[in-house]
Amino acid sequence: MKVVVVGDGGRENAIALMLSRSSLEPKIYVISSHVNPGLKKVAERSGGKLVTCDILNRKEVRVRVDEVSPDVVVIGPEEPQFHGVSDELRGCGYAVFGASSKLAEIEKSKVFMRELMWRYRIPGRLAYKAFTDVSQAIEYVSNAGDVVIKPARQAGGKGVKVIADLQAYLSDVKSRVRVDYTRKLISDVMSHYVDIDYKLLIEERVEGVEYTLMCITDGYTLLPLPLVQDHPHAFDNDLGPETGGMGSIQGPGHLLPFINEGEFRESVDIVERVLKVLQEVVRERYVGVLSGQMMLTSLLGPTVIEFYSRFGDPEVSNYIYTLDTDLLEVIDRAASGRLASVKLRVREDLVSVVKAVCPRGYPNNRKAAKGHPVVVDEKSIRDYGCEVLYAGVELINGSMYTTGSRIVELVCAGEDFDEVSRRVNKCVEFVKCVDGWDTFYRRDIGTKDLIMRRVMTADIVRNAYTYRRSKGLSTVKVDWIPGKGVITYDYS
Repeated sequence: MKVVVVGDGGRENAIALMLSRSSLEPKIYVISSHVNPGLKKVAERSGGKLVTCDILNRKEVRVRVDEVSPDVVVIGPEEPQFHGVSDELRGCGYAVFGASSKLAEIEKSKVFMRELMWRYRIPGRLAYKAFTDVSQAIEYVSNAGDVVIKPARQAGGKGVKVIADLQAYLSDVKSRVRVDYTRKLISDVMSHYVDIDYKLLIEERVEGVEYTLMCITDGYTLLPLPLVQDHPHAFDNDLGPETGGMGSIQGPGHLLPFINEGEFRESVDIVERVLKVLQEVVRERYVGVLSGQMMLTSLLGPTVIEFYSRFGDPEVSNYIYTLDTDLLEVIDRAASGRLASVKLRVREDLVSVVKAVCPRGYPNNRKAAKGHPVVVDEKSIRDYGCEVLYAGVELINGSMYTTGSRIVELVCAGEDFDEVSRRVNKCVEFVKCVDGWDTFYRRDIGTKDLIMRRVMTADIVRNAYTYRRSKGLSTVKVDWIPGKGVITYDYS
């Protein structure tokens, strides 16, 4: 069987590695924007190869796929979906695992996602305001209270700002921060995108515990995968700027230590309902991954933060050790509309931890973080029972250099989170920039202390939302917009 994987990061390295282990004995071909050493190794070991091209150019990708004539194509990142690569390949008759450009709007446009949830009254929806006009956005945020300011388009994890306005004596300062950040977000982030009308999304701020629910679908059946928790903040104790993901935890089984079975099922129901109405609105069948980035909140219980039209990165890397099902068979059945017969098997006795090792400068100064020579001692990492996945690394003339993003993802599994986290920490020293450039990572991901803090937060949140539900509360929110009056949001 011949498989093409489109993409160039740690997510695609994880996907390709899991596909290569299939009983179908596939030849893996990779179409990448640069030579990722991990993807190159997996491809060549399977009898395939890696080729480079502009993965956002649908015509260039089709030419490369035509050279292979594969049985199935797996689109890894979101941007090729946004640029119509899935559409182009499906139009040529290929079996494609990846959302079409219209269906991927659920991730690309955060406004489209919010509008869809409110129009069809899907649970877990947050109050929001969206803006195309910069002056109107500035006027609104200058009077807003507790809000989250986001770019209206998916921007690779960049640009999200949470601003709590809890101290009255700081209200004027917070107002200036909101206005200044709005201007910066529109000029520095949204100015790069001309494929979307809305510029800014303002959402109500909620607190709780985040988690990711990734689901595979053929448009008829939804197959939920085990929950994973990403850690987006750059530094320990959830401090620092948000990144594309500094690491993640998963297990045991399909739950997390702080999410119960009822909350899992409620989250699955939300994703199923979104999938159903999305397909009705777009009038296309969804084949690929639909992921809910969720938060357990005191206001609503399981709440949608955003949706992804692909596997999360680094979340999917957690499954390397714990997914006991042939991923290629699942993807092949999804691409051909036969997912209903698949039974997902997960290692109930294992938990997994992923940690990213990053160059200094990431995520806010990627230019400074780029171009540093890297060495990775893979043997020593595997001696600790861990796996290395190459993310923001490119191979040039036999040497590896940083691309400005996360360098590698280190993955490990075992029976105890704390022990697994310590093993991953020991492996970090085997990833170095040979020019002396500093690297950093999060020591606390997977530690007993951090997980217990999550458990305590979840317990507080759970008590609040279950009480509110029992009393019929949490159904109405009132907002006031200067010059426009009162707006009421009904969550029921």
